[in-house]
Amino acid sequence: MKELLDVWQKAVELYPLVHEVMMKAKIEYKLRAQIEDSTQSVSSNIAEGYSCRSIKEYIQHLYVSLGSLSETLSRAITFTAAGQISGQDFERIDILHYEVENKLWSLVGSLQKMQDEGTWSDRVFEEMAEYNADDESNNPPIQ
Repeated sequence: MKELLDVWQKAVELYPLVHEVMMKAKIEYKLRAQIEDSTQSVSSNIAEGYSCRSIKEYIQHLYVSLGSLSETLSRAITFTAAGQISGQDFERIDILHYEVENKLWSLVGSLQKMQDEGTWSDRVFEEMAEYNADDESNNPPIQ
């Protein structure tokens, strides 16, 4: 699913950007760690959701990603308002944040459509069957 890979890659790109901005900012360690943790959580939850067997769980993980993304933006706004990061650095974070957010909402919409149409389980089970068929030929029998 190309859409998933795109949003995950953009979420991964957001972390080093936030880290770079935070390392040059005059912000105490605890607050730096919190924004970096929330930013890193975005891509992690996207990946964790993809590994879920249930589409409901998958979508829930994407909502957690969206929550972490909102936390990242809220902290960046606060740091900017306090003069701890520059407007230019905030703008860089905001632009990438906006792109990740839009891609996440698009992915959620696509998954909800699959869920409504009932096409999710067919896709998952077909992929699992193909994987298991390939995997069985490479593994010795269990005794």
